[in-house]
Amino acid sequence: MSGRNRPPEWERDDSRPRAVLVGVDRGSGEWPLEDSLAELHLLADTAGLDPVATAQQRLDKANPRTFVGSGKAEEIASLATEEAASIVIFDDDLSPRQQANLESMIPGVRIMDRTTLILDIFAMHAVSREGKLQVELAQLEYLLPRLRGLWGHLERERLGGGRGARFGAGESQLETDRRLARRRIADLKRDLANVASARETQRKSRAESGVFRVALVGYTNAGKSTLLNTLTGADVLSYDMLFATLDSTTRRLALADGREITLTDTVGFINKLPHGLVEAFKSTLAEVTDADLLLHVIDASHPLAEAQMSAVDLVLEEVGAAKLPSLLVFNKIDAIDAEERTRLAARHPSAVFLSARTGEGMDALLERLSVEAARGGTTLTVLVPYTRGDLVQLAHERAHVVSEHHTEEGTRLVVQASDEVSNRLSEFEDAASEGSPADTTAQ
Repeated sequence: MSGRNRPPEWERDDSRPRAVLVGVDRGSGEWPLEDSLAELHLLADTAGLDPVATAQQRLDKANPRTFVGSGKAEEIASLATEEAASIVIFDDDLSPRQQANLESMIPGVRIMDRTTLILDIFAMHAVSREGKLQVELAQLEYLLPRLRGLWGHLERERLGGGRGARFGAGESQLETDRRLARRRIADLKRDLANVASARETQRKSRAESGVFRVALVGYTNAGKSTLLNTLTGADVLSYDMLFATLDSTTRRLALADGREITLTDTVGFINKLPHGLVEAFKSTLAEVTDADLLLHVIDASHPLAEAQMSAVDLVLEEVGAAKLPSLLVFNKIDAIDAEERTRLAARHPSAVFLSARTGEGMDALLERLSVEAARGGTTLTVLVPYTRGDLVQLAHERAHVVSEHHTEEGTRLVVQASDEVSNRLSEFEDAASEGSPADTTAQ
């Protein structure tokens, strides 16, 4: 079936390149084809394109030559011509062979797949040096096996060259491009290793400080950046669009018990997230694997919220973070009715429900963060000399102070602290005072 008539909500925008979207229904998975194509439409819109029509097909398996078969490829070519489209975007990955064959069958039109589109969006939104390096690396590694298709005109020049010529312009250019691409990939990996080393130093410093580290993860556009801004008063870029931010951002948050924790906003995930992007962003995503707690932020109002949760879980598994402690946070509850809230609460009884936009439910989240930050910590009593006020300050900032009592010898504290902080305080542990009335009197 081909969607020759665009849906009524697709308003024509003649200022942007027109694109035809192509989806294949294989009859399996949590994502209905219509919903997957709707997301592809949002991705195309984010990339500055104007999706003008769709083509759909039911297939048990992809055609090895053209992905959709020659008959459907010809139909797509006619649709692109009819709609004056300069781009055709497939909702699945194309092999280099499939892309080259489609470019031959649909001349004058750029053939893209979902991965290429996402890589283009990441390139548009990368701001930091690390983000730009990561995106360029992913693009080049994806492009390298596809260079032959890009230089088809030079290959034709080679074949049309003098008889008996072993190497012509096309082959020479192709090999030159491959060599340059490999060299650039090596340079990018070296530069990223240096950046990753500096980031690792920062992560180790945070770990040694004993700060409880929370990472916000979730599907793109679930509201992670808005939540970070609401909690910490930060000014992280927050737009209603896919992949609005790529670079991780860390902010401090003081809890009601005086303990400080860190919150790190990470890049949003998406269904069919390109593996190359996951690999390229490993150093950024290490902020996730090093966290003490994951806040999995979900758009409660999205009709595919459960499928989006599964997509995030797949990426977390891929980066080795699937077994970390996590807390489900259903955001945007102001956009759903009471019946839907009740259904979600029954299905996920331990989750937190809130609206980062209105502030509803934020107190409940802060309470849960306090509980999680205190969980697993060591409780110890210390008698800190007055000459070590820095350790008293450390206890207030990095641990939960259960009680504080001033004596002639120093400050006696009962604290719940991480292993890192406990190790720094253990020099002054006062085991003999455990259970004394003075130590249970909070000041």
